[in-house]
Amino acid sequence: MSSVKGSTLTSALQPLCGLRLVEGASFVAAPSAGMALAQLGADVIRVDPPGGGSDFRRWPLSAGGDSLFWTGLNKGKRSVTIDHRSAQGRELLIALASAPGRGSGIFLDNMVGRHRLAYEDLRARRQDVIHVHLQGRADGSPAVDYTINAEVGVPQMTGPQGTDRPVNHVLPAWDLVSGMVAASGILAAVLHRERTGQGAQLELALADVALAGVGGMGWLAEAEAMGGPRARQGNHMYGSFGVDFETSDGRRVMVVALTEGQWRALREVTETDAVFAALERVLGADFSQESERYRLRETIAAVLRPWFAQRDFGTVRGLLDRARVLWSPYLGMQEVADVARADETSVAAEIDQPGIGRVLATGRPLRWDGAGAPPVPAPRLGEHTEEVLLDVLGLSTKEVGRLHEEGVIGAAAIPEGAWTVV
Repeated sequence: MSSVKGSTLTSALQPLCGLRLVEGASFVAAPSAGMALAQLGADVIRVDPPGGGSDFRRWPLSAGGDSLFWTGLNKGKRSVTIDHRSAQGRELLIALASAPGRGSGIFLDNMVGRHRLAYEDLRARRQDVIHVHLQGRADGSPAVDYTINAEVGVPQMTGPQGTDRPVNHVLPAWDLVSGMVAASGILAAVLHRERTGQGAQLELALADVALAGVGGMGWLAEAEAMGGPRARQGNHMYGSFGVDFETSDGRRVMVVALTEGQWRALREVTETDAVFAALERVLGADFSQESERYRLRETIAAVLRPWFAQRDFGTVRGLLDRARVLWSPYLGMQEVADVARADETSVAAEIDQPGIGRVLATGRPLRWDGAGAPPVPAPRLGEHTEEVLLDVLGLSTKEVGRLHEEGVIGAAAIPEGAWTVV
């Protein structure tokens, strides 16, 4: 591939070095795709309006008011600010997205409205351009993770037994999954272009990703076969045995027995072999079968609960670990951070984030030949505007200065919502 600036990940293998992606997007899905590619060495140029886009001040915030959300999803990228609503700004964005070069000509966005760039705009400048557009629904209507999740039935399956209210999941799972689908789509389009010389127009709808997700889990077919929705079952694991238990000092642990070996380990450490053997005879059950452990999950939990209730967390942890039981403690987010700091193999590490200070951040989760990549800071908003315009588009310093004076780049903040995104 042509010589293109790579991301700032210089201490680990960068298999995508030489690939340049222009990202015009906000919130979770598309930025997470760009960050995943940046962590593999791609040069990801994030373009925002001057003053920041819709997510530039999104919570959570640092003590100084900077967005931990924005910096968390833009690590390792270059930041450019362009008012693409102006004629000159639009021309700059099109030029960046369709720039020549073997590893260039890739645009990822989730913009909507009359100012968004269409595939035809880019293809008119570069025949083999790759354009990946994320949207709420395939018809172009708006949607976000939290509205889509409601309509694919997940909140009706989540939560304690006996409640008739939907329980929303706090993790934007469909956003994150969409980001990884977008990233894989970009790499597939690049490979396709390498083989055929052809570009690609890729469209990805959040609603389609969510429906494909629940379909892939078999939940659509299950609902039709059952003639109705699956009942809520609290913290019980569906289809196998797994549930939470409380220790004598008020801690909670999640214990799972997916395999026969894990079930055996759990019986042995809790010294309940004889009890379950008797239950099998009385109930005509075979607890070596995963489906039977699920069917009689409440009975199994009732037998095991006193063992946990009679022991403190430290004792339970030691016994379960030695017995090789599949389990985990319930941790608060501060505890998660503490554990990550103490774990030498963790993808999390402390970095110096400009404008914020020392923060715990995460690097590349994919280990390549055993090597991960440490976290790197996110850029300051617009930090690389001049650098990119000079390097990628070949503008002169005089031209860049004029664009700044005219407010096309690095201008005062555009009112919130100037870029409407999914």
